[in-house]
Amino acid sequence: MLQGWVFAAVLAGVASVGVALGLYRWVEKQDAGPARAQEIASWIREGATSYLRRLYLALAVLAIGLGIVIAIVFSFDIEHLGLKTVHFDPGRGASMALAFVVGALCSAAAGYLGMRVAVSANVRTAAAAGESLNRAFRVSFNGGAVMGLATVGMALIGMSLTYLVSGDPEVVLGFSFGASTLALLAKAGGGIYTKTADIAADLVGKVEVGIPEDDPRNPAVIADNVGDNVGDVAGMGADIFDSYVASTVAVMLLGAALFADRPALQMRYIIFPLVLCTLGIVASLIGLQFVRVGKDGKPGQALNRGTIFTALIFAALAALVTVLGGYNLGVLWATLAGLTAGVGIGFTTDYYTSSDQKPVLETARVSNSGAAINIITGFSYGLISIVPSIVGIAVATLVAYFLTARAGMDGIYGVGVSAVGMLTITGMIVSADAYGPIVDNARGIAQMSGMPHQVIDTADVLDAAGNTAKAITKGFSISAAALTVLALFAAYAQVVGMRGVQLSLSLRDPVVVAGTLLGAMTPPLFSALTMLAVTNNAFKMIEEIRRQFRQRPGILAGTEKPDYTSCVSLAAQGALSSLVLPAFLAVVLPVLVGFVLGPEALGGFLGGSIFTGVIFALLMANAGGLWDNAKKFIESGEFGGPGSDAHKASVVGDTVGDPFKDTAGPSMNTLITVMSLVSSLFAPVIAAIHLF
Repeated sequence: MLQGWVFAAVLAGVASVGVALGLYRWVEKQDAGPARAQEIASWIREGATSYLRRLYLALAVLAIGLGIVIAIVFSFDIEHLGLKTVHFDPGRGASMALAFVVGALCSAAAGYLGMRVAVSANVRTAAAAGESLNRAFRVSFNGGAVMGLATVGMALIGMSLTYLVSGDPEVVLGFSFGASTLALLAKAGGGIYTKTADIAADLVGKVEVGIPEDDPRNPAVIADNVGDNVGDVAGMGADIFDSYVASTVAVMLLGAALFADRPALQMRYIIFPLVLCTLGIVASLIGLQFVRVGKDGKPGQALNRGTIFTALIFAALAALVTVLGGYNLGVLWATLAGLTAGVGIGFTTDYYTSSDQKPVLETARVSNSGAAINIITGFSYGLISIVPSIVGIAVATLVAYFLTARAGMDGIYGVGVSAVGMLTITGMIVSADAYGPIVDNARGIAQMSGMPHQVIDTADVLDAAGNTAKAITKGFSISAAALTVLALFAAYAQVVGMRGVQLSLSLRDPVVVAGTLLGAMTPPLFSALTMLAVTNNAFKMIEEIRRQFRQRPGILAGTEKPDYTSCVSLAAQGALSSLVLPAFLAVVLPVLVGFVLGPEALGGFLGGSIFTGVIFALLMANAGGLWDNAKKFIESGEFGGPGSDAHKASVVGDTVGDPFKDTAGPSMNTLITVMSLVSSLFAPVIAAIHLF
């Protein structure tokens, strides 16, 4: 029966990918619009495909290198490391390395499929917008659903097959590490790419020259639209893939460690997160049917309705399976606690980033006083927005822990299950998230190809809902990452404990304090490195745009075509060359701290990184989304409309927020997940070999 659930998980994953491919074919059959729009869409598609090809080639080299290291390290029997007798088992090393590579490949495949449909759905959404808002919404959301369903489907297939073949959750940990490593670099690289082009295009186009957004005379406009796909589709898809897999693997590891002396229960609670993921896919497939724009013509309400129905369906299925399957009721309460917290955090994020709510409206209003007041107001609301999310994470942690413990199980298992519960409806959440860049691109294509103003207005309505959907997704992923790394931290302690080292994380121990400070330092440093990469690359692109305007005056006159390729190349080259130091911080620094300062210091390091990582991620994601929608609200005609002083101030605020919300912020949760995974992966080796 229990083994049957693993096969059911594989089938659910196959069904999810199958539906994704069906939706992909449906999108491809839709009208692609006039020839000019198709030409512009082809430039975006070629740029996105070229960048991903270069990125994945670079990541393939990294994956091979790390795979060799993992194969060598795990070929030694870690139970005997540091002792006189050392056993060599190349089979285990090969299994771990293969799982690592497969994890990276599954993440890349899901991201690539999502990006392919996004660059196809964008022009078709623009064409459909000329017919009706409902039609355009259907095309764009179905395109986003390809990303959502491919993400959860590939993840569940990969995890389930890895466990079926190996029978060892630690090998599945290798799969998760591969997915997370690719996700970190794909998200950070995509974020650097997209914001390099976005900032350069806005500062020169809107502020200096005074031309509209997505004006075909701007040399950076194609790079900007390419960035939406490589950052917000492929990058964010890999990011959510990472959180989804890591939370599941953390619970599998805890189930293996906590029930090691009870084999029957051990198997039951190792596969329980796979059961939840299976139910989540079923709920998402049903919930997608409820996403329809009604007569009120409000896409945001349609997206929220889909999320709520999916959550309710999943909750009912989880209750049914938990009771009929003979599981301890504590895991049900933990699952529902995580699900409820995720939905609650998503909707509080909506409050702080929606153009219908006070924070955005107030930030737009004060823009009449200049960019400084706009930035201070938006930053302040970003700080306030941390409170409900942190409270939600804290409540979910406490409820999951104590209700699970009260039911007779280890509370930390409940904390891990709550993270899985929060991410089980990932199929729906990512569908809504990927919808955002599709409609953003659709607006750009409509503007550049000279479609009627009615089409652009319809795309603007869709785009405003897309910005909020992206902010909600970031809130989900960040909150889930916080709970996931808590579970991974517990798994790290369990693995180290099995080696005979009992962690004592006392702030009176200077080694622990040193590790905690180093961990707390890492997310801010990572943020600085990625945002500096954006500004450095944007500076180069700004100079390139100015050069073209200066040397070729026919561009602004509309008689000469800009050189789009040079800006696309600048963004791609700058993004890839900027990933070396961020990768070092995520993968090498935790291992270095562990080998030099020891397992207690590494425990402190993980704790410090969790606290500052979650705070920075929430602040930057929410403040960035708020600034963006404040600008769009003014562009709708409020407070002077486009070209006014308030609009110029809001453009500056949005420019500050761009790397906040699309580069550094969403990379934080992947960073802390990768550091936790690499620590758990190498924990047995660190426990045996360290200087202090």
